[in-house]
Amino acid sequence: MIGASDLRLHVRIDSLILRNLAIVVAQEFPVAKRVSKQSSSIIPVGFSQFAAEEDPKVNRAKQVELAAAAGKQGAKIFCTQELFTSQYFCQAEDHRFFNYAESIPGPSTDALSKVAKKHNMVIIASLFEKRASGLYHNTAAVLDADGSLMGMYRKMHIPDDPLFYEKFYFTPGDLGLRAWKTRHATIGVLICWDQWFPEGARLTAMQGAEILFYPTAIGWHPSEKNEYGVAQHDSWELSMRAHAVANGCYVCAPNRVGHERVMGLDGKPVSKDGLEFWGQSFVSQPNGQVVHRASVKEQEVCIVDCDLAKVEFARTHWPFLRDRRIDAYGDITKRFLTA
Repeated sequence: MIGASDLRLHVRIDSLILRNLAIVVAQEFPVAKRVSKQSSSIIPVGFSQFAAEEDPKVNRAKQVELAAAAGKQGAKIFCTQELFTSQYFCQAEDHRFFNYAESIPGPSTDALSKVAKKHNMVIIASLFEKRASGLYHNTAAVLDADGSLMGMYRKMHIPDDPLFYEKFYFTPGDLGLRAWKTRHATIGVLICWDQWFPEGARLTAMQGAEILFYPTAIGWHPSEKNEYGVAQHDSWELSMRAHAVANGCYVCAPNRVGHERVMGLDGKPVSKDGLEFWGQSFVSQPNGQVVHRASVKEQEVCIVDCDLAKVEFARTHWPFLRDRRIDAYGDITKRFLTA
């Protein structure tokens, strides 16, 4: 028969054994991390950069592979480079390249939605959209973490520069500037040439976007690189870092890499120099500091922890949204102001 004192002794011994067992389990399985408010605000954001080939099927498979790799590494949001299924065909005005366009939903969103669902990961996919015969857009599809298509953003600002003849292919976007409250964060999506326009970043951030994504295809004209290359790259990066500061948010800009010479019908490059894409995909935090910058030439999958608590901190300590003089900005909708 066990007395009361013996029972208390057994209870103390059993408690000690259970406490020691808990310590051993914690040491053996360190993946069981302590959950805190701070850690719950951190969102691993993934993006990739790679050199595109001529075959769209090869490029699609490569992008799906890189997105899956990011998911396996824990990314909760992933963004592709601009027009990932092809080389940057806008180096020439050639009707052949309309064959690269696809519907949304379509083969690329179908493939990436499976990756999104498998890894509980939001995916931003930049595509050449065929909306109808004769109507095409440069479009980013937003897939939520369950694989569903949340919506699309169609590129609003369309360039027309040497070897960047986008007006030949793309109808300006008509879906407006918007943000999406995804499973993991509220995000805004713009595309490449939109990078130079502060209005787009502002209007997206005003809808609550905590992270702005800019899928991109930008590079040097090799003949100009020595003279203008550093300044061009600095301007590109600086403009988006300024968006991060002015709007108190993260900015993620995945670019492509590689030296592309698009071939014409005669089997020769449409431009002897082609375009040398400068890579250097990056993420800026809300204070404008670059927290990660990829290489100039290498294919990469990058995962960057974005702490959304820093968005709240930035917007309360530098309250630019509070101090906007909306009563004085009416003329912003005009093309130009004369004295």
